[in-house]
Order: sequence, then C-alpha cells, then structure tokens
Amino acid sequence: MSQELIHVYLMPGMAASPKIFEYIQLPVDQFELHYLEWIIPVDNEPIADYALRMASFVKHDNIVLLGVSFGGVLVQEMSKHILVRKLIIVSSVKSMYELPKTMVLAKKSKAYKLLPTQLVSNIELVAKYAMGEYVQKRLDMYKMYLSVNDPKYLKWAITNMLCWEQIEVIPNIVHIHGDKDTVFPIKHIDNCIIVKGGTHIMILNKHRWFNENLPRIILEGSKTD
Repeated sequence: MSQELIHVYLMPGMAASPKIFEYIQLPVDQFELHYLEWIIPVDNEPIADYALRMASFVKHDNIVLLGVSFGGVLVQEMSKHILVRKLIIVSSVKSMYELPKTMVLAKKSKAYKLLPTQLVSNIELVAKYAMGEYVQKRLDMYKMYLSVNDPKYLKWAITNMLCWEQIEVIPNIVHIHGDKDTVFPIKHIDNCIIVKGGTHIMILNKHRWFNENLPRIILEGSKTD
C-alpha cells in the first residue's frame, strides 16, 4: 500500500516568483510541492480578504503551508481560513512585535504612503524591501526571482508588511530564521530554528539545509541546530 503524499504549498516573498523555490527538493515518495503566486489586490483590500482569495488556490486537505518573508505573513493569514497540518515561515515574523525599529518608524510616520508610484515599480526598490540593500551589488542575479512589478500590488504589499497588526503568535507555528538576516534581524525574533549564516535569501543560498531538514521538521516538528 503506497504512502499518502503530504502536499506542501510554497509562498514566495514580496514580489518574488516561485522560482525562489527551484532548489527545494523533498522526497517525492513523501511530499508533493505546489507553488503559489502573488495576485493583484483589489482596491484597499484587507490582507485577511486577500488571504481568503489566496486560500482558494489550495486544492488539498491537511496541507503544509510555507511562506518566505512577506509570504510568511500571508500564509499566517491564510491559515486562519484553512486547516493546515504544519505552518512554516522562513525569514519572516510571527507578530508585529518582531518587526525591526526601522519598519515600526516607517509605520508610525506613514512614510511609506509618500512613495511615488513610478519609484515603487522600480525593481531596485523592490529588491531593497524584499531582500535587503546588499542585493543591489548582485541585482542582475536576483532580477529573475522578482516577478511582480505592478505598482498597485507593491504599494499594497509594503503597506501590509509594515502595518500588519498580528499580536498573538499562532500556536505551533514553525519559524526558520537566519542569524545574518538584515531585513528582519535575529535580535527581534523569538522562538525560532536558527540557520547559522543564513541571510534573508537563504531559501536560495541555503537550500541544502532546507532539503536536509524540512522533511523532519514537517513530519516531527523537532528543532535542529
């Protein structure tokens, strides 16, 4: 009798394409990977409503839901609408209290509302918000991973990242975070699996770690050093 497959749905980071998961490989006799993509929000759409629309793309029951960065925020909102076997976030935050001071200040000052549309649609700015300023040095390499360049989406995403009002941490969430993350510094993060040397884009350059550890994390939920 064949083993029932565990369906793993993967949500990329802000403006990113599912290509960021191209190196993630899990045993095909145990897991089946499904790739979610960003859709354009409707005018002034609350993230809860957006998450409900995104949940309609999930076609299986008792799934694993994994999100990276702002995608990690979204999968937490999606988990409020669907039953998940395991909720995993990578290079993300579990509540508004884990946001760095720079983002808290941007929220309080409402500086994000002043971003011109033509600037928001600029790929360099997207890279800064989605993956960190250091990406500028290797921007050509990462352009292939950024797929959404719609100003409406970008303003919505930046606003909802900065203004996310999650207070309570969702029970049993698994948080994987790099100790070299410059977008969400580890000093603000509690109760996570730490990946040594992991940056904000470690889903790409630490893919071997994920391929080795994700199966056990999904099946057992135990932490690793």
